[in-house]
Amino acid sequence: MTAFRFIHASDLHLGKAFARFPEAVRGRLREARHGAIGRLAEAARQAGAAHILLAGDTFDSETPSDPVWRQALAAFGAAEGIDWWLIPGNHDSLAAEGLWDQVRRHAPPNLHLIATAEPVMLTPGIALLPAPLPRRYPGRDLTDWMPAAPTPEGTLRLGLAHGSVLDFQGDGEDAAVIPPDRAATAGLAYLALGDWHGTRAIGPRCGYSGTPEHDGFRHQGRGGCLSVCLEGEAVTVERLETGVFDWHDIALELTPESAAEAALSAALPGMGAGRRDMLLRLQATGRVRAATRALLAAAISEAEPLFHHLQWDESALATEYSPQDLDDIAVSGALRLAAEDLYQAAESGEPEERIVAAAALDRLYSLVRGADP
Repeated sequence: MTAFRFIHASDLHLGKAFARFPEAVRGRLREARHGAIGRLAEAARQAGAAHILLAGDTFDSETPSDPVWRQALAAFGAAEGIDWWLIPGNHDSLAAEGLWDQVRRHAPPNLHLIATAEPVMLTPGIALLPAPLPRRYPGRDLTDWMPAAPTPEGTLRLGLAHGSVLDFQGDGEDAAVIPPDRAATAGLAYLALGDWHGTRAIGPRCGYSGTPEHDGFRHQGRGGCLSVCLEGEAVTVERLETGVFDWHDIALELTPESAAEAALSAALPGMGAGRRDMLLRLQATGRVRAATRALLAAAISEAEPLFHHLQWDESALATEYSPQDLDDIAVSGALRLAAEDLYQAAESGEPEERIVAAAALDRLYSLVRGADP
């Protein structure tokens, strides 16, 4: 049998607002999601594939703006020689009748919206068994029809679904969780899944592609898709990188003896212009001296403009103060008395009082030292 190649992708989440990020960061993140359509098409060409399976959540909501869905359809249609096979997911389920009516009305010929759970022939000898979501929370395993689904003898069967195979939050006993052996029980050469935003293999014939453009720090690096090749009984799956943005979640563990600035410099990834496409979350833990903390703050301010986004989390970083540190704030007067009161509260107050006092002392030290010539 001639090898059959296709691209498995999911979770484009077109129109995502990225509300938790600063406004200056959101625009490029939204544009990168739209651009993922063209990058998926290019990945298909490089892999020698003419079909892309989209396993749900193409849109981030059931009511994307007109520019979002109209521009998406134009991008799908511009991918000459590529057929897109799309099922609704939990974010853009079939309950969004207005959205999908518009898609049907304006879809280019190479975009195939699948709204019913019945076999669809991709090409002669290749059948797709889809599981579109009728609503956001279907409450049952939507792949349960696949084992009994009739297809012509000798047909290669592919599954396309959106949902959990592993219950990432619990024990996997939810009725809506797809059985991990579904590919075997349904006679599928491959089961393409969406919902989990990271690439994850469930078995040799089943897995999550992850999103082609990451949208948070939970999944690091760049987003991607899966290139799948079926030849006889053999299946080959290769991850292809498609993401523009490179996400990093970095733990910075410090001690009072740490060369904190050097540790920070070593922790910052990348060099030169490539940092413009990086988003970082730096989470500092441990304890540092007051002067070191002030130097760290200055180093963060210096590094921040080099990256698309740098999120500095120092909530778990404590400060050690000495009498010399209090002298740096003031040797006498009202400011010295305030510093001493905060120091005592930070050392021996109630737990909540310690947190507030320590933060206030850090702020006071930073303000005073920052004002020094």
